[in-house]
This record gives sequence, structure tokens and C-alpha cells, in this order.
Amino acid sequence: MMAKKSSKYSGYLEDPQLKRWLRNLARGSPVTAEVALRRIRRSCELLGMNPKEMVDKARDDLARFQDMLEDLVARLESENKSPGYVTGIMKAVKSWLKYNDVTLTRRIKIRNSTATPTIENEQVPSKEGLARILRASPSRVKVAIALIAFADLRPQTLGNYDGSDGLRIKDLPEMKIENEKIVFEKIPLMVIVRSILSKAGHKYFTLLSSEGCTYLREYLEERIRSGETLTPETPLLGHERTRTHTKTFMLTRKLTNLIRQSMRRAGVYKRPYVLRAYAETQLIIAESKGKISHPYLQFIAGHKGDIEARYSTNKGILPPDMIEDMRKCYKECEQFLSTVTAEMEQVGMIQQVKIEALKSIAKSLLGIDLVEVKVAKEKEAGKELTTEETIQLFEDELKKLRDGQHNPQRIIKETELEDFLAEGWQFISVLPSKKILVKKN
Repeated sequence: MMAKKSSKYSGYLEDPQLKRWLRNLARGSPVTAEVALRRIRRSCELLGMNPKEMVDKARDDLARFQDMLEDLVARLESENKSPGYVTGIMKAVKSWLKYNDVTLTRRIKIRNSTATPTIENEQVPSKEGLARILRASPSRVKVAIALIAFADLRPQTLGNYDGSDGLRIKDLPEMKIENEKIVFEKIPLMVIVRSILSKAGHKYFTLLSSEGCTYLREYLEERIRSGETLTPETPLLGHERTRTHTKTFMLTRKLTNLIRQSMRRAGVYKRPYVLRAYAETQLIIAESKGKISHPYLQFIAGHKGDIEARYSTNKGILPPDMIEDMRKCYKECEQFLSTVTAEMEQVGMIQQVKIEALKSIAKSLLGIDLVEVKVAKEKEAGKELTTEETIQLFEDELKKLRDGQHNPQRIIKETELEDFLAEGWQFISVLPSKKILVKKN
């Protein structure tokens, strides 16, 4: 893992004890070990000593060494370093010393240690904002965004830090490839997160919405058309030029960089991880509306909880009825997650405005009540007209009036019925408004 670090770390990696410490950290998380190496190097620069000298000084005079650490904290705070930066430096020093059987006894305070000033004003993107990002993204990045923003997955689940593992075709057991076409047996689609890809270290599954499935189908069929053979072990997200890459999977930093580029093209200047915050925010809103229970929400997000404990105890198996109930609840949450819903709502509003405008024109200029025309048409057709059919009907009626070819049907008052019948009109029906529909023979 550390052998490929640049020359600025080579002197540190020659220390067998330091390598042993990093190797031990890497067993828990390779990323943690990599961050620890950067932090211990920086702490050595700030303290003016190497890792071995740090341990020796702490052993020889712990009080004096703790004074140095406290002075370092004060200095970094005076330089307006973020609390997270200072905490990270101290955490690395404590871990390194503890590994060498040296325990700090003084509790050194860090001002506003939980504050995150660099992201405290970062807002979760709206549906419209996410829709812009998706429109600005190529198919591969669009799928990655959908998996994070709709399925609540972490970027490192799609492709880990060193490109050695990530989501595979087999992790979507309800997706099949038939005649070079992608077929989903069920939607929302189950996405299994293996324990090695889970931050909490346990296996779980989440669900992908119908919008996400659309992007996934288009992307995978595009890969099939290009000549790629997809097998159960194939990475779900492939490299753009497969033969030029030595890593099987996309690295997390490469993936997040591609997402960041799409966000910038859409005019969104936030971290890629904010897309996961979008998923969790929208699911919390859905929970408040009674669409999904909190245990289900916890499980889908990959957090520890009652359902996760049951899933782990039963070796990755939940009762089918619970899985389907979870799927049903998630489906009811799609209206909160989907960007397509927002666009459809906008179209619906435009259509309603158009209907009202047509009704107003017909009433004020021509004295025709188009609502009555719609009611008569629905009675004749034996079904309720859709919004599109209603607009078409209203436009046709107005066109007939302009062209002098109005429908031979008329809506009249009861007092007018006798005169119309005398003129050869035929009675059709009584409308809900108590007016009468007649037709010219």
C-alpha cells in the first residue's frame, strides 16, 4: 500500500516501526492508514523531529512533550487552521505514541473541535439543481450520481480508494442481460453492498429508483453495443478506455473528480459527497410524511440498527415479505428523490394554466362553457379525459368555432328545450349543471 507513495514519504517508510503501525491501521481501513501517514509527517515537520524522536522525547519527559503539543495547538489556532485540521494532527500523534506504549495523560482542548467551517454553509442541492447536474453528465457519471443521490451509496462503494474493488454486475441480482438488453426483474432495484465495500463493515442492501434504473440501463446497453462483454464479475462502472488502465475499478478520487466536473458544468460548486446528503435529506422528509419507517431508512443508508442486526444474524437473508415491504416503502419515497417528478410537476402546472386560459377565451369571447363540453365528451366516451386529452378537446372546439364548423351539439337551458326540439334538435342528456345537451339531426 505505502510502497507507491512519493519520495517525500520515503524517509518515513524506512522506519520499520512506523511501517508496522501503518500496516496495523490499514487492516481496519487502508484510507485511514494513508491519512495517518500524511498527518504524522506534517506533525513531525511542525514539531521539528522525526517519528522515532517523537517517541523518545515523550518517554524521556512526558510533561515537557505535552507542553510542546499544547503550544502547537495554540500556534495552529492562531494561524486560523480549521478545528478539523488541528484535531487530525493530534489524533495521529496520539495514535503513533499509543502504538509505542506511550499514553498522553493531559487532555489538550481544541477550540470548537466539532466545527466544520469549510462546509458549514454548504446546502443540499434541490431537485432542480440535481436535474441540472444529471443533464450535464455523461452516461457513466450519471449512473454514479444516481447511485449516490437515489440509492444513498458512498462514492467508495462504487470504486474503492486503490481501484481493487467496487460494485460489480453480480451485486445487482435482480438485473439480467437478455439478448444484449438490460432487464430489471423488479423496480426499485436491489443493490447489494458487500461487507468489504461497507464503511461500517457489514453487508447490506439498498434500492435504486426507477429514474436511476433508466440511467443504468442506458449506460450498460451502451457498453454492450461498444463490444464489451459483461459478466457477473464486471465492474458496474467501467473505465472510459479499459485497455489503458491497470486498475480493474475506478478509484474513488477519480470518480469523485468526474462528478465534481459535472457539478461545475451545471454551476453547482459543492463537494460530490453532498449528493449523498441529498438522498438522506429527501428520505428523512419522506419519513416525516409517513412513507418509510426509521429502521428501513437506517438500513438503506448502511447504518447499524435493528434490521441490520437481523440481516447479519441471518447471514444476509431477510424474510421476503420484509424485503418487499421495504421496496414498497422506498417506491413511495421516489416522489421525493426523483428529479423527473419535479419536471413533471412543472409540466403539469403549465398544462393547467393552458386549460384555464382556453376556458377563459371560450367563455369571454364566444360564450361557450368548455367545462360543459368536457363533461359531455366524457359521458360519450365513458371515461375521464386526461389533461392532454382535455387540452386537445378545448383546442379543437375553439378551432371549430373559428372555422365556423362547430360541433352540432349545443348546451342549452331547460326553458330553451321546447324551441330547440321544434327546430329539429335532438335531446341527448341532462348535464350535472342542470343544463341540457342537444344535437342537431
